[in-house]
Amino acid sequence: MTTIRQITQYLESIAPLSYQESYDNCGLIVGNPDAVVTGIMLCLDSTEEVISEAIAKGCNLVVAHHPIVFKGLKKFNGRNYVERTIIKAIKHDVAIYAIHTNLDHIHAGVNAKIGEKLGLKNLQILQPKRQLLRKLATFVPHADADKVRDALFAAGAGHIGDYSETSYNLEGSGTFKGSETTNPHVGEKGQRHQEPETRIETIFPAHLEGQVIAALLQAHPYEEVAYDIFSLENEHKQVGAGMIGELETPMNETDFIQHIKQNLKTPVVRHTALLGKPVTKVAWCGGSGSFLLQDAIRAGAQVYITGDFKYHEFFDADNKIVIADIGHYESEQFTPEIIHTLLQKKFSNFALYFTQVNTNPIKYA
Repeated sequence: MTTIRQITQYLESIAPLSYQESYDNCGLIVGNPDAVVTGIMLCLDSTEEVISEAIAKGCNLVVAHHPIVFKGLKKFNGRNYVERTIIKAIKHDVAIYAIHTNLDHIHAGVNAKIGEKLGLKNLQILQPKRQLLRKLATFVPHADADKVRDALFAAGAGHIGDYSETSYNLEGSGTFKGSETTNPHVGEKGQRHQEPETRIETIFPAHLEGQVIAALLQAHPYEEVAYDIFSLENEHKQVGAGMIGELETPMNETDFIQHIKQNLKTPVVRHTALLGKPVTKVAWCGGSGSFLLQDAIRAGAQVYITGDFKYHEFFDADNKIVIADIGHYESEQFTPEIIHTLLQKKFSNFALYFTQVNTNPIKYA
């Protein structure tokens, strides 16, 4: 039997909650994490209609992209769709889980799916996040260095881009004197001891700090383990907002707009003036991405695809790039496919359903 907690822990191992934006509300919003999963409904928005659909299908967990609750609720009297949705979910023991900007920000997340649909290659994060990495420095007897390194790497340390098991190692000498109550791994208690040691430095994602330190303490031979943790300003190239990629074959702008409409299933593309340049490099961001326009220009993209551009923001293209606004819902409509693929690989003892409800509040006449 699989519990809701097992589902959420698995999803958060891929898209950690620490990757979400400060305004966001990812995670388990409603429900008992220890309840056994009977079925999962996948959707973009967890509306009342979606909760009703989940109940009809026997699903007690709804996994949505957008959180139904963004800010605190003070009353639950059904005065708006948010309160009504929460009331219905609680009454029928349906849990609601949101995986929003944390899924946006991983390399294999929402934006990678858009790139896949458009047939783009060489995908890279457009605006990598900072302050998500830590560096560990520790001191180990030479003979135990391999054992400790292996433990740190197994715990998730040592990844830099496409490289793994990275570390810096410096040989030196450490001194210590144990009291009469100690049981030193090397040397004699009560006497200063000098030991040839290796200083091991390696980096790791901040959200893995607990397990990395636990692995260090378990593998290290000393009773008292000396180590330092440093916060890094470095960009995390695999985590961040937006994405940029390249077309296999250049296209003219008119054909590429049609390519967008066909492959992203959007009936309307609001765009700035076409510039008469071949499209070879494209930037995009699922959801509301106007804040990344200058990043797209600096990266050399000819087209920037996103949703929710305001009227005056279109002027910021300044004849340097073509803005293609395809709509918020349209840019994120394939997100449930990502979650389905992840869960199907890991769990097989309950049903997964895609909602049949079109939750897009915007209609086109």
